[in-house]
Amino acid sequence: MSEAVSAIGGRRNALAFWFGCAIVTLGVVLHIPMYLMGSHMGYVLVGMPMDADMYWGMALIVVGIGFAAFGLLPRQLPSHERVIETIAPPEDAPLTRAHWGMAGLLALALIIDIMKPASLGFVTPGMRAEYQVDKAMVAWLPLAALTGTVIGSFIWGALADIYGRRAAILLSSIVFIGTSICGAMPDFWWNVFMCLLMGAGAGGMLPVAYALLAEIMPTRHRGWMLVLIGGIGAVGGYFAASYLSELLQPTYSWRIMWFLNLPTGLLLVAMSPLLPESARFLQQMGRGAEARAMLARFGAVAHRTAVDAAQAHADPAQPPPERRFVGLTAALTLGALAWGLVNFGLLLWLPGTLVEEGLSVAAASGLIAKSTIISIPVVAVATLLYARWSSKGALVVMMGMMAAGLLLFLMRTPGDSPLLALTFVIVGSSGVISILLPYTAENYPLRVRGRATGWIAGCSKLGGLTAQGLSVAGAVPPFGIAAALIAVPTLAGLLLVAWLGRETRGRDLRDLE
Repeated sequence: MSEAVSAIGGRRNALAFWFGCAIVTLGVVLHIPMYLMGSHMGYVLVGMPMDADMYWGMALIVVGIGFAAFGLLPRQLPSHERVIETIAPPEDAPLTRAHWGMAGLLALALIIDIMKPASLGFVTPGMRAEYQVDKAMVAWLPLAALTGTVIGSFIWGALADIYGRRAAILLSSIVFIGTSICGAMPDFWWNVFMCLLMGAGAGGMLPVAYALLAEIMPTRHRGWMLVLIGGIGAVGGYFAASYLSELLQPTYSWRIMWFLNLPTGLLLVAMSPLLPESARFLQQMGRGAEARAMLARFGAVAHRTAVDAAQAHADPAQPPPERRFVGLTAALTLGALAWGLVNFGLLLWLPGTLVEEGLSVAAASGLIAKSTIISIPVVAVATLLYARWSSKGALVVMMGMMAAGLLLFLMRTPGDSPLLALTFVIVGSSGVISILLPYTAENYPLRVRGRATGWIAGCSKLGGLTAQGLSVAGAVPPFGIAAALIAVPTLAGLLLVAWLGRETRGRDLRDLE
């Protein structure tokens, strides 16, 4: 317990955090009787009135999140007590047991994180049947979830730069636990609202995890580890959602998929003493002793330097970060928007387009499945290119493949097989999302790394939000025109990355800053 107390920032803060966790859990538990009341009729709760315990439970969840957030506030030191530490892990340092343990824990966190929005596709049929809503109405559910992920990416990225990387991940886990109550909501619109909150929690963990990994991994292993952990999280999240849906939904209905947020969120919280804080963030906060201890845990060293000496090495001719990173931010933003439009728009519109052209649903699904199988090893290929060849070049290649697929869709005539175009798009988009956030995390200075990674992650969902908004409004353009329109930001982002992007492979984060 002493390690957990130290990691959170003092006994009073630790007590506030654990008390908040208990209050949020109690708030969720108060909703379970409502769910169990429907056990004799297939857990159908539509039309049932919400009782007083549920309202008290919602209030407790809000209060508990507040206590947990207070408990995670970082310890502030007076400016005269702060000592600048030069974080200097050896560039060719080997991976230690601590590195592998942290990587495994963050991979688990990303699997749980991605499993939440991935569950949407599995709960939608059951929700439509229970609430008696049509496709246009149920489209509000993914729209709310994507809106939440956009908001969450921006908010959690900023919190990671203020609270710390570890604190942001834990607070996101607490929000996960609170959104379990979706499983007891008797009204469709309550589910939509809770889906918004779930997205807000899920949207923040991914970029913050990348920032933490980038700052702790040795330079020699940073690139491939970032891409690999992200790929494991994506594949594992979708697998977990599909497997648990197959295992549990037939017996416990679609609602059980939301209640899974309770045990998975508690699992992350229970493992929190094993999750380290970034030594670079601790150094920035002036907590030199804690930074040195954390570095020693990972087999690295820190050298103390005077504040004046550190300031003396600053280059007065160097433009401020806000100006130095404008072009790169624009490039990565365009790439993120384009990926969101492809993944949450074009690929969702394609099955309907193929059916309208005369293919059966089974044939259309089989065609898409063939292309998707090809994308399975893309994570390994992207990892190899990123780590062994060029981080910038790998992103350019993957964006180029996505753009080529979009242009092939533009040139395709109705009735022609879309297999080649679809393969290029799926392979390219899989590679882009595997590389985009790791590359972002490596390119920005420590003090804005969380916000920058959160911004790019949010923009990837913002592209999807735009696509889903068109679907809800019934304003989706013809498929070929949609492909042409999405190709514009894809090509623009590709050219800007090729022109303004920096090579990060094998470079110390301090040099990149």
